[in-house]
Formats: sequence, structure tokens, C-alpha cells
Amino acid sequence: MELLKTVFPFSFQPKKDVAALVINILIYLAVGLVASLLIGLLSKINVLGVIVSLVGGLADLYVTAGVVLSVLDYTKVIK
Repeated sequence: MELLKTVFPFSFQPKKDVAALVINILIYLAVGLVASLLIGLLSKINVLGVIVSLVGGLADLYVTAGVVLSVLDYTKVIK
């Protein structure tokens, strides 16, 4: 559990209301958007295309896991 708290620091911030949860989710979506923009620019380079697309998949997985962990922490399913 401590590893999850270090890898996903925004997911385990204290959330008192739904507005804090929405802001937390928007932070993860902003990270995903910036990563997608950078990956889109770097994928135009032929040599880096395959590697960058793999990193893009990992970035999408990070955003999805962060949002899920944030919702689970808000609903007190995990502590």
C-alpha cells in the first residue's frame, strides 16, 4: 500500500467533498492530456514512434489507475 501512495500521490490526498474529488480527477486528466500531446509530437519521428507509443499506453494506464484509486479512496474502500 505504501508503494501505491508513492506512485500515485494525488490519489491519496484527503478529500472532504465531491469538489475535491473532481479536482483530483481533473489533475490526472491534465497529466494525461499533456502526456498525449507530447507523445503525439514525438510519434512523428520514425525511430521513436514505436517506443513513444508504448510509453503512451503506460501513461494512459497511469491516468486510469490514478482516477480509480482516487475514487476508491474517496469512498473509503481502501485506506
